[in-house]
Amino acid sequence: MSDPGGINTSSRYIIPVSNISYVTPVNTDNTVESSDKVKPIECQTCKNRRYQDGSDEMVSFKTGGHIDPGESYAKVMGHEKEHVANAIAEGNKKNKELVSTTVSLKTAICPECGRAYVAGGTTRTVMKTYGDDPYSRNQKSFEGEAARGNRIDAIA
Repeated sequence: MSDPGGINTSSRYIIPVSNISYVTPVNTDNTVESSDKVKPIECQTCKNRRYQDGSDEMVSFKTGGHIDPGESYAKVMGHEKEHVANAIAEGNKKNKELVSTTVSLKTAICPECGRAYVAGGTTRTVMKTYGDDPYSRNQKSFEGEAARGNRIDAIA
């Protein structure tokens, strides 16, 4: 769908806002249309956004840093893969088994410029431990109780 000016309006949404006489349309390529020419803008919210890891593992972004919104998916996913690699290494140790690992990414929209970006991520791992420590003994006891009686033939 095009308007008489030849601008594609199918991807634009008009939202009524009170007390605002004119809103400059922002394109997906982070430029602003004006009567003179198209010029790039720099969103201060995106420029000042910082990412920091809160886990106790040795991974990137421990001290925090800036990520460009266009690169946020690749960098946050790369960071979460560091957590996965650490879990795999831990699961390869003696008496341990990595049962599962899941990565979730959280997306958001910048309130200033409207760009979508990856706001953060979470890696969840499930590890099974074997051995002679108290935790493993309790786990074996629980598994034994849960399995007891499962192979009884009630008809006999």
